[in-house]
Amino acid sequence: MKLTLVLEYPSMKPLMFLLHPTNKHEAKIFHQIMEELRRRRVLRLRDVLIFDRGFYAYRNYLVGMNEYKIVPLIFPRSNFRLERLDGLLSYPLSIFSSKNMKKEMKLFKALKAKLLSLLENWQSFRSIRSVIEDVFKLAKSFGLRKLHRYTRRSVYKFVAVNVLLIGVVVALGFREKKVLQRLAEM
Repeated sequence: MKLTLVLEYPSMKPLMFLLHPTNKHEAKIFHQIMEELRRRRVLRLRDVLIFDRGFYAYRNYLVGMNEYKIVPLIFPRSNFRLERLDGLLSYPLSIFSSKNMKKEMKLFKALKAKLLSLLENWQSFRSIRSVIEDVFKLAKSFGLRKLHRYTRRSVYKFVAVNVLLIGVVVALGFREKKVLQRLAEM
């Protein structure tokens, strides 16, 4: 099973977790994750969501902006070209049938500008990503490395308890990088 964990920054509190089969690539489950965030009303207009390289696909940038009206900061891979993404980002056709076409166009331009500016210096978000990785290491130290269960329901229960423990640890104030690393090594 593959665990997708959504954390709020800077509090690092878990907002949601999803389980997926291991053989599904992250880029292909992007839409499913976004739908679940929308269903749970976690997504807000103009939110910036940070994803790791596993979710990298040009279409995921488009889906995030056009369908969900967010800024999907997906860490790019080595073959990423900002010019290509800029060329692909165009108004969705639904804008032209909207009652507030000017407002929708203004929102899209703002989202596009924000995304392109964030992608130009995405390296500055590595420190945030590093802290998030420490939270994942902490989760693995709670027992997620040895996840040997026979049914999906038992896996779900075990993961739910681990995510709850992460939430409790973070709520108690253990949010700094060094503290999280020490806890994960215990």
